[in-house]
Amino acid sequence: MRNCFISVVRDLENQVAPILQSCRDIKHLKQTHAHIVKIGLSQSNFLMTKILDFCDTNDGTDYASLIFKQVLAPNIFLYNAMIRVYSNNRFFSEAISVYKQMLADSQNGRPILPDRFTFPFALKSSAGLLHLHLGNQIHGHICKLGLAKHSYVQNALLDMYAKCGSLDAAQQAFVEMSHRDTVSWNTLLSGYAGTGNMSKAKEVFATMPERTIISWTAMVSGYARSNYYREALQVFHQMQLAELKPDETSIVSVLPACAQSGALELGRWIHVYADRHNFLRNICICNALIEMYVKCGRIEEAGELFVQMPERDVISWSTIINGFAHHSQSQVAIQLFHEMKVAGVEPNSITFLGVLSACVHGGLLYDGLHYFESMMKDHRINPKVEHYGCLVDLLGRNGQLDSALEFIQDMPIEPDAAIWGSLLSACKIHGNVRIAITAMEHLVQLEPEDMGNYVLLSNIYAAERQWDDVSRIRKLMRSKKTNRSPGCSLIEVNNLVQEFVAGEGSYPQAEEIYNTLHLLDQELRIAADIVT
Repeated sequence: MRNCFISVVRDLENQVAPILQSCRDIKHLKQTHAHIVKIGLSQSNFLMTKILDFCDTNDGTDYASLIFKQVLAPNIFLYNAMIRVYSNNRFFSEAISVYKQMLADSQNGRPILPDRFTFPFALKSSAGLLHLHLGNQIHGHICKLGLAKHSYVQNALLDMYAKCGSLDAAQQAFVEMSHRDTVSWNTLLSGYAGTGNMSKAKEVFATMPERTIISWTAMVSGYARSNYYREALQVFHQMQLAELKPDETSIVSVLPACAQSGALELGRWIHVYADRHNFLRNICICNALIEMYVKCGRIEEAGELFVQMPERDVISWSTIINGFAHHSQSQVAIQLFHEMKVAGVEPNSITFLGVLSACVHGGLLYDGLHYFESMMKDHRINPKVEHYGCLVDLLGRNGQLDSALEFIQDMPIEPDAAIWGSLLSACKIHGNVRIAITAMEHLVQLEPEDMGNYVLLSNIYAAERQWDDVSRIRKLMRSKKTNRSPGCSLIEVNNLVQEFVAGEGSYPQAEEIYNTLHLLDQELRIAADIVT
């Protein structure tokens, strides 16, 4: 009789399974689930696993959770499905909770043991939580169950250690792998690049048997995040020479390097390329392009792209507001801020930094004070040192030096050198020696080797004809042995950025460049003689 009952249940399960696979959306799934409950199969691990698999890829995490909790005796397959749903949808803590529940559960008197399909997602959740100790514990479970030789598990271990910043353990896991595929190599490479260890990343990249778009993108992104912008652009150019077409991720990775190094022509090429391949639907790419145009001094092009965007998030609005503010178009920046609020986008601290900067550049003292108060009162945003710095700058530029000093002294956070430097600059504008001395006392403690502050104070004394103090400051400057950073300039040629450092004559074409400059100097002198 029991065998007959089991056979009937399996027949029903096999009849319902194709219906589940044909579901179009969550609504359709719920209707099918209601039918399953009606025919008495709500405790079927097989069908409930199928439902969870559908929820995994159709934004149905909450519904999957409800279903899982209603099953009285989940088996290993249902446990794995629930852990996978949570992990893939970034509910990492919940995934670990289900994993722990499975370890404590049993079926027919036997413990339910994790298998090789459990561990990749448990490790993924540990990595998502950046919980190295938890990852180590799961690694122990893997070894105890003898599952450390499965390639999926090994790659997940490598990924967990790399994302948790334990690169030595990641390297060891990589060395112990029985088979290394492109995923393994890219994971190790991304681990080194993601932590800024570009020398190690370069070694891995050089020895890779096969480089994919992920490999190249990891190098570009790593160099860009480590402020090696020229190297990031060089790797991107090499990727193009290798005839690999940039994808959306690689474009987002290289655009900050274009912005910081002023590679405008390459940035424009990327804009055209993204438009041609329908990448401009990606809001992250549009935001990065806007930032690139802003930092390359092309605020009009940034504004045009912003207007064309089909959808804008808080980063889009904040970037364009900051852009217009730093290009001294204060009224445009403030108008955009009001349009942002009308559009129903909640501003963040970066947005208000742009608005306050606009007030600084426009000399809008009372507007700046209003927005500073509104940031705290209406939007519950605690000001950071940068916001306080804007207010100090705004008060100083408007000659309110005593108010600026009082404001600094009443700040709930410690003022940094930028704030005291801003006050010192305002003292130069308005010739206030008394407050300049106070600002300098703090700057000497925060930046004792910065000669710019001493020069500024000396100029303040000179403007007030206090020559003895000028002489004293200059003697003090001479007594300090400081290393000044050499000046440098960048120029973009054929989509490559060339850097020239003052006093450095080791550039490959230095002789040719100096000869050309000498000829230009002669031509200018001749032209000047003709004019006179």
